Amino acid sequence: QVQLVESGGGLVQAGGSLTLSCAASGRTFSSYAVGWFRQAPGNKRAFVAVITWSGGSTYYADSVKGRFTISRDNAKNTVYLKMNSLKPDDTAVYYCAADRFFTVWEYSDPREYDYWGQGTQVTVAS
Repeated sequence: QVQLVESGGGLVQAGGSLTLSCAASGRTFSSYAVGWFRQAPGNKRAFVAVITWSGGSTYYADSVKGRFTISRDNAKNTVYLKMNSLKPDDTAVYYCAADRFFTVWEYSDPREYDYWGQGTQVTVAS
């Protein structure tokens, strides 16, 4: 059982940077893959990035490759999403989610994730 709380969202100008945090509770957190998803008004929840339990493997949506970096610190029970070169299209509510059984074939499907945070708003001004 894992509880997730996102923080770090806010308003930034295009081209700026922002780092989101996902704080987790639960002693099994280190064994979960953790992903970031986002949802803009009128759109379905979309995959952004995921990191495996060890931090050794990461995967990104094409739209954020080269701009976003996902990392984790299991000692702090926290996963981060560093976002650089932000664009107005990045505006969305960002959610972190934990997945007990990670698979390279399904990591972008939100239905594969077992626990979700409440979301944090990121707004990028043009």
